[in-house]
Amino acid sequence: MKRRDLIKAGFAAGAMAALPLRAAAQAGGTSPRDRKLFELARSELARMGSHVWRSDIVGVADFGLHSSQRRFHFVDLERERVASYHVSHGDGSDGEHDGWLKRYSNLEGSHATSRGAYTTRSWYMGRFGMSIRLDGLDPTNSNALDRAIVMHKARYATPEHVDRWGRLGRSNGCLAMGPEQFDRALIDLAGGRLVLAGSYGIAEDGSTIAPPVQQIDLLRPERENTLQRTNPGVY
Repeated sequence: MKRRDLIKAGFAAGAMAALPLRAAAQAGGTSPRDRKLFELARSELARMGSHVWRSDIVGVADFGLHSSQRRFHFVDLERERVASYHVSHGDGSDGEHDGWLKRYSNLEGSHATSRGAYTTRSWYMGRFGMSIRLDGLDPTNSNALDRAIVMHKARYATPEHVDRWGRLGRSNGCLAMGPEQFDRALIDLAGGRLVLAGSYGIAEDGSTIAPPVQQIDLLRPERENTLQRTNPGVY
């Protein structure tokens, strides 16, 4: 066999090996849930306007759902497909470590997840390997760059961790995904695309569910007479 044919065969084998991971998380884009995600993505793209450089794929982190669920959605508007994976929230958002986000915060040192719209910036090599910088576009996540709130891979954000513990581990406020799942984020979400984080509560059947815990915005450090705003899913 010629060298060129060997290279082609290698590419084909690699593509076939990648299919199970992608297919396992993809839906056809026609379900009620997917239609809601398309509507949300288009609405937020219109709201953000020129702050977003690429509008083909939008990432949606739905923290209205438990961390054991596949609540990070790659919403492909061009192909009308959705792929869903796990994503962690911050330990400052879930001090009880029961898998439910309870507090959002934009405060330095809070270790909490921030809600709002982000645009992705450059890749960089960090503590968890190659990561994606996030720039907060809303008042609720405007400190993301200063707080080093990024997307990165982590072993505590894998399906296997859920199988063992019934929930994901927690980050310091970053959007952490399993290593294999995060590889897709590096390709599909980097370079000026939109990432959303909020309590959308979009269930697999398309219904909107409310979490069994109160989710609030932490506006001041807890030791300083914390101000809290409920219903953080509404802007």
